Amino acid sequence: MNEELEHSIQNAPRAPGVYLMKDGDERVLYVGKAKNLRARVRAYFGGTDGRAMIPFLVSRVQAVAFIVTATEKEALILENTLIKEHRPRYNVSFRDDKSYYHLRIDLGQPFPRFELVRRPRKDGAACFGPYPSSVAARETLPVL
Repeated sequence: MNEELEHSIQNAPRAPGVYLMKDGDERVLYVGKAKNLRARVRAYFGGTDGRAMIPFLVSRVQAVAFIVTATEKEALILENTLIKEHRPRYNVSFRDDKSYYHLRIDLGQPFPRFELVRRPRKDGAACFGPYPSSVAARETLPVL
């Protein structure tokens, strides 16, 4: 482990957020979220994370970047966005084109109604979201 990486891990924030593990060329290898960034990242390098891919990932990591968020839910949404943007090799979930639900209403329709959409279009309709919980979004729809 290089000195810069070790310093990053030792000084990682104890807050919720997202971490980006990068290789020597600054390519993002893995994006993750955590309630406590320091504890989560230390689990990778301390050998307490038992997933099979971890030794392969850790051997390639040269740097770790942190983005602190206000809440875990915000971290979850940011993680999803960053995985779609960087398409890291070691992330399996969220790499497909699935997205969180949004509530959409087109006020230009004669009888506007709310609907659930995964990819809001830029067509003038109002969209609210994203909603990480699809169950909550579906339960909200009849109430609206």
